[in-house]
Amino acid sequence: MKNLTWQNPEQLFVAQELINKVKSKCCGIKDNNMPLVKHDYPVLEYDTASKAVFQPGNGKKCFPAKAVFAFLGDEVENYAHTHDGIQIDEFESATRRYPIYECLYNQEKICLCPAPVGSAAAVQVLEYLIAAGVTKIISVGSCGVLEDIPENRFLIPVSALRDEGTSYHYLPPSREVEISKAGINAIESALSQKNIPYWEVKTWTTDGFYRETVEMVQYRKEEGCQVVEMECSALAACAKFRKVTWAMLLFSADTLADPHKYQEREWGKTSISIALELALDAVLSVVEE
Repeated sequence: MKNLTWQNPEQLFVAQELINKVKSKCCGIKDNNMPLVKHDYPVLEYDTASKAVFQPGNGKKCFPAKAVFAFLGDEVENYAHTHDGIQIDEFESATRRYPIYECLYNQEKICLCPAPVGSAAAVQVLEYLIAAGVTKIISVGSCGVLEDIPENRFLIPVSALRDEGTSYHYLPPSREVEISKAGINAIESALSQKNIPYWEVKTWTTDGFYRETVEMVQYRKEEGCQVVEMECSALAACAKFRKVTWAMLLFSADTLADPHKYQEREWGKTSISIALELALDAVLSVVEE
């Protein structure tokens, strides 16, 4: 099929999906050669092909099906070393190695891996975990707040605004992406069992840490975003593309509620240990969607 150009790639993708379903149902034809959707702006181009020139992993590794993929600094390594975790592999990037552990938590094997900051880097490691057999993932990390939310409050994104580039390689262009309901339910259950209050939020995922301008912050708030971070929409898009369950637990750190008076606060440091424990509790209860 020829490459196509359209001003709305998302509509083209939906239309092509419907055409393929009709062809498959009525004629028994399966067309896996769907079009490359072109656009004036490269970030809005989308290739519907399921396979790339090279794939993540080599198919020879086998990790536990449940994983915690954590943006918590040294907390993952510290936890693994103090809880008899076994390093089963490592992901080697151009700048550093990310150890991958197997830990026994409540008598169940869990894969535990530190996550790099930023959508592109984080998705690269997530792809590696999925290729090795991980199918249920809970991520955990801090976020900035756009509303008057105190520090160290737990927040669960239910949708993410896609203001980063990586997600557009995994899903057709859209303004936001929804988070797995099964993953959200597992996180809410873990928090409820410990009587910890939480808020469901819409998050703004951005690549531009130093481009959160006054007007852009206000614009995102008007769209309903309550928090901001740098990975959620991309990880959610990758998980949907790979057909695995993924969700994220956040805790409040710095505040942009008053963009004229930014406050780092303490970066939510007192939440780090309990956040990891909550993520481990949550991933145990993730069910198939």
